[in-house]
Amino acid sequence: MEAVPEPRTLAGGGRGSRRGWMKTLFEEIKASIKNNYNQDRSFWRPVLPWGGVFTIKAGRKAVSCTPLYVEIRLKNTCTIDGFLMLLYVILNENENFPRELSLHFGREFVDCFLYLMDTYSFTTVKLLWIWDKMEKQQYKSEVHKASLVIDLFGNEHDNFTKNLENLMSTIQESYCSNWRCPTRVQEDQQRTISINPPQEIPHGNLIRLAVDELFCSKIELCEERGCGGLREFSQRVFCHGAPPFVVLNMQHWKPEDLAYVPYYLDLSDHKYLLEGATLFNKEEHHYSAAFQIDGHWMHYDGLRNVNLILLNKPPEFLLLSSLVYIRATEK
Repeated sequence: MEAVPEPRTLAGGGRGSRRGWMKTLFEEIKASIKNNYNQDRSFWRPVLPWGGVFTIKAGRKAVSCTPLYVEIRLKNTCTIDGFLMLLYVILNENENFPRELSLHFGREFVDCFLYLMDTYSFTTVKLLWIWDKMEKQQYKSEVHKASLVIDLFGNEHDNFTKNLENLMSTIQESYCSNWRCPTRVQEDQQRTISINPPQEIPHGNLIRLAVDELFCSKIELCEERGCGGLREFSQRVFCHGAPPFVVLNMQHWKPEDLAYVPYYLDLSDHKYLLEGATLFNKEEHHYSAAFQIDGHWMHYDGLRNVNLILLNKPPEFLLLSSLVYIRATEK
């Protein structure tokens, strides 16, 4: 088994500084939006490019294994790239979000993540996520010649959403009216928010209807065999309070069901605003992302040479993999 560098080693001891007087990456992106000219709508340099190579400097004791490797190569990183870009934007949207997310991810991780993004250490920030948040069985790795190759081919919800600790954990209780029901009291706890399209296509906003189906209180026939009672479901609530952001898993939805994407949702008595989305191209088996800053939409695709582009209008959400909403600021 290979030994790997600690995240704090990768960051070079610079966590928490956010480069002092220098502009952060987020400030650079906002400045590019403000100073945009129609003939050039792209950010001035690649951000989180696909893949990555981390060279182990001579004399560093971060890696020790047999056979020895002197660099780490990352492949198929689009399964985490889009979400890492969205996470960075979210952490900069509200001054309280880094503190709140530190309760789930750890302050060291949040500080290190922001520092690495702001210093354009994009391969290192991916390694931080892989080694700090992912389980070893979630990715493939092998030593090839003098390189450790880490392959993240797969599903972005497996590689990112399922590794958000208990951030989005919810619980819903239900009670059956039949006292003889063998499962009269039930609890349904979920760590992620996966909504399914309605089986019968009703009129109205399908996504909002599906969210309400998951979160709202309701009364249904008990499904326990031979019961015949009515089961009352309480409102679904977040186990650890309303999180700064939520990710809706949309991978089971068809393009024709996504004609309208709601710009806000009410979840467990809290309002959430649409911040961005991840998109999946089935032909290329490739993920990209879109997000908005100050009302301006941008498209990110780590596989392209020019990978961060300001859009003229909101993107079409026909290839949705996920929707990302941030909690609205209470006034």
